[in-house]
Amino acid sequence: MDPELDIVWKLLSSLGVGLLIGIERGWYGRKEDEGDRVAGIRTFSLVGLLGGIWASLIPYTGEWILGVVFLAFTALVIASYIFEIKVHGNDDIGITTEVGLLITFSLGAWAALGYQLEALGSAVAVMTLLSMKPVLHRWLQKIDVEVIYAGIKLLVISVILLPLLPNQGYGPWDTLNPYWIWWMVVLISGLSFLGYIMVKYVGENRGTILTAVIGGLASSTAVTISLAQFAKKHQKSASKIFIAGVLVASAIMFVRVVIEVSIVNPSILHPLWIPLFTMFLLTLGCVFWLWKTSSSDHKDENPNLDLSNPLQLPTALKFGALLAVILVLATALREWFGDEGIYLLALLSGLMDVDAITLSLSKMAQNEITPAVATLGIVIAVISNTLVKAGFFIFITGFNKSIELLWMILIISAGGILSVWLFV
Repeated sequence: MDPELDIVWKLLSSLGVGLLIGIERGWYGRKEDEGDRVAGIRTFSLVGLLGGIWASLIPYTGEWILGVVFLAFTALVIASYIFEIKVHGNDDIGITTEVGLLITFSLGAWAALGYQLEALGSAVAVMTLLSMKPVLHRWLQKIDVEVIYAGIKLLVISVILLPLLPNQGYGPWDTLNPYWIWWMVVLISGLSFLGYIMVKYVGENRGTILTAVIGGLASSTAVTISLAQFAKKHQKSASKIFIAGVLVASAIMFVRVVIEVSIVNPSILHPLWIPLFTMFLLTLGCVFWLWKTSSSDHKDENPNLDLSNPLQLPTALKFGALLAVILVLATALREWFGDEGIYLLALLSGLMDVDAITLSLSKMAQNEITPAVATLGIVIAVISNTLVKAGFFIFITGFNKSIELLWMILIISAGGILSVWLFV
């Protein structure tokens, strides 16, 4: 690119950064008088351009100039903040706009240094975060103190514990890697907590299907039991929408398995995505049919999901222990019985938990078993767990209300096995 055009593009990107953040700040303070606003769209645009100009001058002045200008600008922002407090006589003035100004200067300079897309993307993220103030405050007001404390405890333990744990194998066949096991505990706890938060603070009064979608991130089994208990109280004609909810939660479980494999061993995604995608599509087809044929009176039911906080330390320790046992058993059964031992363990462990066997087989597929064996084992565990959920639903609601769920899950399971046999 021509040098003149290049500098113009960089400065326009810096200006764009300020413009994006300034639009949000200007809209937020639109009701204030002209002299009462600390900064609006014009000020933020100029600040972004200011950062871009000084970053562009680095080849002529040296890198130190950008730091000096940033410190000077920070002093100006602080002086403006102090003046604002004195003028309004209010000791409870936020600093969001002031921090936004400093970020805008930094992103403007970043854009001028050649990172235009990154800077503009960050500006969009800042703009979004600033605009979500009412939503974020509502969420914070809903969060229980116990949830925060549980999360902080697990986070502190993980941050302190992970660097201290040895990253090597111990125990039978050097199967147990303390660092890897606890890292997987943090991963699964984080995924489950995301679903827990969404159900508790976002998914309220959203209807059966959306509640099942969100709840499936936390625990598809818990969603199944909760929907079964809810369906038990309704007449048989209403059970279709709750069966659809169970299937939706199972579909989200497929997505969750893909996320876990992507993090641990993405190399086996190529054979694995075929059966999981096949089962996912079959599940969505069944859900659509149930939705269209269910009574309209029950489509907006709002079941309450009984979910426990996954960030509690005992819950994390139990999963870590289960993962360690699965790892040892998987290696032992493979040594004793070959691939058939892996499949047997996948079938049995799927009765309790899909996450542990998915993580274990993904790790083993790195150097101990073939991707085909890992793929079939994970599919068997997924099918086993899905059949268990169907069993829970049948046990709680009765066979007459669960006939459709049973044959649909059999079709979905058959589709998964068939796709493994044909394509993997």
